[in-house]
Amino acid sequence: MTKEPIATGDQRRSQLLRGVLDLCLLSLIGERPRYGFEFAQALADAGLDLVSDGSIYPLLARMERAGLISSYRAPSPSGGAPRKYYRLTEAGRAELGAGRGDWRAFSGQVGRILDAGTQSTGEGTT
Repeated sequence: MTKEPIATGDQRRSQLLRGVLDLCLLSLIGERPRYGFEFAQALADAGLDLVSDGSIYPLLARMERAGLISSYRAPSPSGGAPRKYYRLTEAGRAELGAGRGDWRAFSGQVGRILDAGTQSTGEGTT
C-alpha cells in the first residue's frame, strides 16, 4: 500500500482553483466580452497564474455547449486574424449569481473551520 503525497503549495492552489475556475471565467466575461488570451492574462494579473490555456479553452467550450456563454468573431485591432470573443447568456448570468452565493457560503464555512483550528493551536496570536 503506497501513500499518496499530501498536496502542498502550488498543488493545493491548483486543486482549489480547478473547482472554481468556471466561476472565475464567468465573472471575467461578466465584466465585458473577452477573447481567449485575455482570460489567462486576467487570471495571472489576479495572482492565479497557475492556469494554462489548456485548461481554459476546453472549459469555455463546455460552458458554451451548456448555454452559459455565447461566442462571436470580431476583427483583431492589430490587423491579425479575427478573435473569438465570449459573452454571458442569461443562463450564464443566473449561473454566475448562484455560483457566487455558493462560493461565499462555502468559503465562509471553510474559513470558520480553519480559523477555529488556529485558536486551538495558538497560531496567529502574539
